[in-house]
Amino acid sequence: MVEKPVEKPVEKPVEKKVEKKRAPRKKIKKNVATGIMHVKASFNNTVISITDHQGNTLAWASCGLKGFKGARKGTPYAAGIAASDVLRRAQDMGLRTVTVKIKGPGAGRESALRAIQSSGVKVTTIEDITPIPHNGCRPPKRRRV
Repeated sequence: MVEKPVEKPVEKPVEKKVEKKRAPRKKIKKNVATGIMHVKASFNNTVISITDHQGNTLAWASCGLKGFKGARKGTPYAAGIAASDVLRRAQDMGLRTVTVKIKGPGAGRESALRAIQSSGVKVTTIEDITPIPHNGCRPPKRRRV
């Protein structure tokens, strides 16, 4: 039996991939006069976003984004700070009137509304869209002590 010489694979020189630095995308300056403000107030946090009528987000903020941590995120004060920040950024885009949709049982519901009214944006309607269970989930079984 004749043994064939084992060929060593030829090593190719390693090419370093140089990634081109992309220029950051230019932010498109939107000019929207009316919008929808969505306020989701949970017990732990409040998230506020402003969209146009197609649903495209113009600006958003949450209590956590504004620097509140832990139990302070669920406070009405934090919700007011977040709401005023969102409204200020939306007013730079030309927002003048807004319809408000509030969801959730949290403490930030009323203070977010107060921030809207103090900012000078005209509120056309306020709608509560909190989901309500129609007989909901089965409750846990009764405790036997």
